[in-house]
Amino acid sequence: MAKGNTLQAMLDRAKTGGDTPAPPTPIVAPTPPKPAQAGRQGTKLIGGHFAPEVSTQLRILAAEEGTTVQSLLGEALNDLFVKKGKGRVARGV
Repeated sequence: MAKGNTLQAMLDRAKTGGDTPAPPTPIVAPTPPKPAQAGRQGTKLIGGHFAPEVSTQLRILAAEEGTTVQSLLGEALNDLFVKKGKGRVARGV
């Protein structure tokens, strides 16, 4: 029998004092996926890349108005939809 990288070859070498087989690799259970937050169920993430000033100004505006960035974005999207002849569909605004 050929002495390659087979389990039997490693066992044979261990018996004769040759190479010591490596310790077995521990089995690690995969991390389960995080459950969706209750407020995010039935929604989809919409994003875009903008200059840092856009993010800063949006957060300042939200703080000044005592609201959230998400609420301001929903309001802006609804305004865009109306401007383009579509109905307001963003909820929670």
